[in-house]
Parts: sequence; structure tokens; C-alpha cells
Amino acid sequence: MRKALATALVVLSLAVPARAQEGAAPFDADLQRLAEILGTLHYLRGICGANEGQKWRNEMQALVDAETPAGERRSRMIAGFNRGYNGFQQTYRTCTPAATVAIKRFLDEGSRISRDLTARYAN
Repeated sequence: MRKALATALVVLSLAVPARAQEGAAPFDADLQRLAEILGTLHYLRGICGANEGQKWRNEMQALVDAETPAGERRSRMIAGFNRGYNGFQQTYRTCTPAATVAIKRFLDEGSRISRDLTARYAN
């Protein structure tokens, strides 16, 4: 599942065209949700001993690099990542069965969002 999300993010970064304009893209809400999921995974996978280092942060950076948002769009994407990370940091201090369930659900949701975006907006 992790590999599927990472692969989908790479495909998404190639498929979603970079936006030269600052206006909102029709997929911005999905990108913000995906950013929040990546932040959540960055935190939860770390406390659950996945030993992935900066993997999810790097995925977020790849998404930002591919989309090249500026100004408010960039701020919203980064805020989403931070919201996901900080929200779960306040809830979980150690890995619990609930954290493990949350990880699976977020991997599934992130994969679904990535597939949907790629299917809708791929060139």
C-alpha cells in the first residue's frame, strides 16, 4: 500500500500540469487534503517505527515542486501538511493500535486521491 501511494504521487507529479497562474486550480482542495495526509503519515509512520526517515516529507516536497504553487496556494499546501503533522502529534505520543489503523486509512485515502487526480487531470 505504501508503495502504491508513493508510485501514485510520482505519477501525479508528472500528470498534474504546473500552474503558471496564481488562480485556484479545480483540484486544489484535493491537493490540500493530500498534503494533510502526507503530514499525518510523516508523523504517524515515524512514531510507529517505520524507519522511513523523511520519506513523506520528501513526497510532499516532490508534490510542491511538481505543482509549483506560489503565494497563497503554496501557503495552503504547506499549511495542510503541517496541520496533518501537528494534529496527530497532539493526539499520539506513541504508536497505538488506533494509530496503526489511522495509518492504513490515510494510506488508502491518499492512494485514492492520487489515482483520482491522475485519472482526471493527466495529459
